[in-house]
Amino acid sequence: MNERDSTFSFATSATAPFHVGAEPPGVPRDQAEETGANENLSPWLGLLRWIFSFPAMLGLLLVGVGFYVARQLSLDPDVWWHIKDGENILATHRWPTTDPYSFTVHGFPWIAFEWLGDITLAAVLRFGGVHGLELLLLVLSSAIFLALYALGTLSSGKSKAGFASAVLLMPLVTAQFNLRPQMLGYFFLIVTMILVVRFRQGRTRTLWLLPPLMMVWINCHASWVIGTGVLFVYWIAGLFQFQIGGIEAKKWNPTERKQISLVFLMSVVLLLVNPYGTELLAFPFRIQASYPVTYATIVEWFPMPFDQLVGKVFLFLMLGFVVAQIAWRPKWRLEEFALCTLGIMTACLHIRFMLLFVPFFTPILARLVARCVPVYSGEKDKYVLNGIIMAGMAAALVVYYPTRAHLEQRVAQQFPVKAVAYLRNHTVPGPMFDSYGFGGYLVWSGQKVFIDGRSEIYENGGVLQDYVQLSLLKPGGLDVLRRYQIQSCLLEPDAPLTTVLAALPEWKRIYSDNTSVLFVRSQPVPNSIPQLVNQAAAVGAQQ
Repeated sequence: MNERDSTFSFATSATAPFHVGAEPPGVPRDQAEETGANENLSPWLGLLRWIFSFPAMLGLLLVGVGFYVARQLSLDPDVWWHIKDGENILATHRWPTTDPYSFTVHGFPWIAFEWLGDITLAAVLRFGGVHGLELLLLVLSSAIFLALYALGTLSSGKSKAGFASAVLLMPLVTAQFNLRPQMLGYFFLIVTMILVVRFRQGRTRTLWLLPPLMMVWINCHASWVIGTGVLFVYWIAGLFQFQIGGIEAKKWNPTERKQISLVFLMSVVLLLVNPYGTELLAFPFRIQASYPVTYATIVEWFPMPFDQLVGKVFLFLMLGFVVAQIAWRPKWRLEEFALCTLGIMTACLHIRFMLLFVPFFTPILARLVARCVPVYSGEKDKYVLNGIIMAGMAAALVVYYPTRAHLEQRVAQQFPVKAVAYLRNHTVPGPMFDSYGFGGYLVWSGQKVFIDGRSEIYENGGVLQDYVQLSLLKPGGLDVLRRYQIQSCLLEPDAPLTTVLAALPEWKRIYSDNTSVLFVRSQPVPNSIPQLVNQAAAVGAQQ
């Protein structure tokens, strides 16, 4: 196969026509390759036509969707402790090994397994403020949409099919687009898919980008293990040659097998380039081992909710896929079938793994859609009209870019901004119980917390179980306040515990707004730090 270095290319001569995409497996070139006018163009004119081409205009549409997602400035509660962690690492040049942020599991073993992502978030906030966070969310959202578009186009050979597959899968990912290091890992996963698909199609050189990508990835997010898994699936699938029904395996030639084997080995070796060594490699396997309370209480670990929009869209796509299999009987490569099956299974088990299903399903969906849409032809393209549409969209992005006041209002609607200001200006007794969603912001503000989004360390210390017992008002739940000697509580206004404390004479509401409510004991317990918590900290320090 001929080496081609990009999914989108522009003509430089009469023998190199403008084309988009690549020949997907099993589709004849005359049905798959998208071509433009066969004319002699200068490089600059070819580049200009590429910029204002119909596929490029579709890409800008996806950037517009990314802008809409980012304009909502949906910040995950965890983003704040990530930022705090990044600030501490930048200030001390040390990576934490024990918990420094809580009073319940203080001193327990804990590593900043996403430290490079934490530093990125901290640096963006330091130099750009809330506008910087908004811009980062816009860049990551748009990059993910464009990467899905490129993956679908590359797999199907048709930009229209790549765009349609990205749009159809969009509802499954936008709900989980909130600013935290997970978005970096998700983008890296799609890039990995693009590189291995290119390699399978004969574009071999870009596969060498994987080892340095893995080295960065392991320091940003634990999803690196999925990336190495994708590379492993492609490697092992190329060791066989067979066809069973609609599933076929194509064997690597000796040169391809040697290259992918070496890239895989280098990727694994470079994973060790991190401040925690093998401990960081073991983290994603340890986190999946045994955390029943986390899986039962944290929403992103719930099974697929088929009564909600995301579940209905997922079911619709699966039914459409079954119908397409019956009607067209398409053939699938072994690696495509294996990854798609894995994506479906994991998404049904835990909704957070919808982020795996989408890139695994994109090549298959794009190839099915490609049967229903025509190829792109540069001869029929309306470059001027494309340019007018793109200019209008670019102007809209500038005009509707949110103001600083709007962004700060969005943050205040999600987190206890005003309550933290009250805590800084008034003496409030501690220790303080806090809602799970408030913990990250309190960590960033310098408060010692009862709990935050690091559920694994709190489950190890038994704190998460106590939090669930109290927040859900299970039998004996109020006893948690006594055992931890809680002196104050920062809660959400509609939390069940808020209603209960408002009715108890020993608790007094001293502050409230639309986001949070602050209670203190009217008769504080003498011991401000419970003996139980001190014992837990001592055990954690010994471990």
